[in-house]
Amino acid sequence: MSLIDVFRLTPWLFFLAVAVFALLIGSFLNVVIHRLPIMLQRRFKTECVNYLGEQHSALIDPAAAGAELAKQEKYNLVIPRSRCPQCGHMISAIENIPVFSYLFLRGRCRGCHSKISLRYPIVEAVTALLACVVAWKFGVTLAMVMALLLTFALLALTVIDFDTQYLPDEITLPFLWLGLIVNVKGMYTDLPSAVWGAVAGYLVLWFIYHAFKLITRKEGMGYGDFKLLAMLGAWLGWQALPAIIIVSSLIGSIVGISLIVFKQHDRSKPIPFGPYLAGAGWVVLIWGKLINDYYFHAILGMPH
Repeated sequence: MSLIDVFRLTPWLFFLAVAVFALLIGSFLNVVIHRLPIMLQRRFKTECVNYLGEQHSALIDPAAAGAELAKQEKYNLVIPRSRCPQCGHMISAIENIPVFSYLFLRGRCRGCHSKISLRYPIVEAVTALLACVVAWKFGVTLAMVMALLLTFALLALTVIDFDTQYLPDEITLPFLWLGLIVNVKGMYTDLPSAVWGAVAGYLVLWFIYHAFKLITRKEGMGYGDFKLLAMLGAWLGWQALPAIIIVSSLIGSIVGISLIVFKQHDRSKPIPFGPYLAGAGWVVLIWGKLINDYYFHAILGMPH
C-alpha cells in the first residue's frame, strides 16, 4: 500500500502530515520574509555602486565602495545561521521548532531574554491553518500540492509587502510561469484562460494605475501589483479576475478606512494593495466557484 493510499484511507493522518509539513514551511517563510528584502537591497546597492563607478568615477571611488561591499558577510536564505538580533545568540535546532519553541521559551531569547516577535509563530500557525484548508479542498491530489505552493508564495508576498511595500519579482514571476505550466492540462483552468488571465491581470491594473496617475498626478499602486494579479490570472484564469478585484478592493477599502478612522495609519503614507490581492486570490482559489455562482446568479440574476 502506497503512502497516498494510506492518506486516503486515514484522513486524520493526512491532515496531521500536512499541518506538520506546513509548520516547517512556515518557519522557512519567516526566513524568506526577513532575508529576501535585505538580499535584494544589497544587490541593488551593489548594482548602483558598479553603475556609478563606471558612469561617475569623479563622484565615487569604485575601489573603496567595492571594498566596503566585499566586507559584508555572505547573506542568503541559508547563510548565516539564524541568530538573535539583540545579542547575536545562534539559534539552535531545539530553539527553532515551529510554534513550540516560542511557547517553550516563553517568547524570549535564550541568550539575552529579549522578546521574540510574536509574528514568527503567527506566520507558522497561519501557514499550517491555510495548508489544512487547501488539503480539505483538494484532497490527496497533485492539485493540492501545487495549491500549497501557491499558498506559501502568497503568504510570503503578503507579509513582505506589508513590511516593505515591495512585491519581489523573485516570487511573482516564477510563480506566474508555474501557473501557466500547471494549467497546460487544465489543473485549475484551461490553458487559454490561464494565458489570457495573465495578460488581463497585468493590463487591468496597468490601465487603472495610469488613469489614476493622469487624474491625480499620484501613483496609486506599484508595478508589483500588476505582476501579482497577472500571476493569479495565470493560476486561476481570466474568469477569476473580477472576483479577485472586487474582493481585494472591498477588503482593502474597509481596512484602509478603518486604519485612518482609528488613527492607526498616516493618510500621507500609502497602504500596500498586494496583501489584499494575495488574500483575495487565495479565497478565490478555495471558494471561487461559489463566489462566481453567487455573483452571477444571485446578484445579476443570470441563469445557471
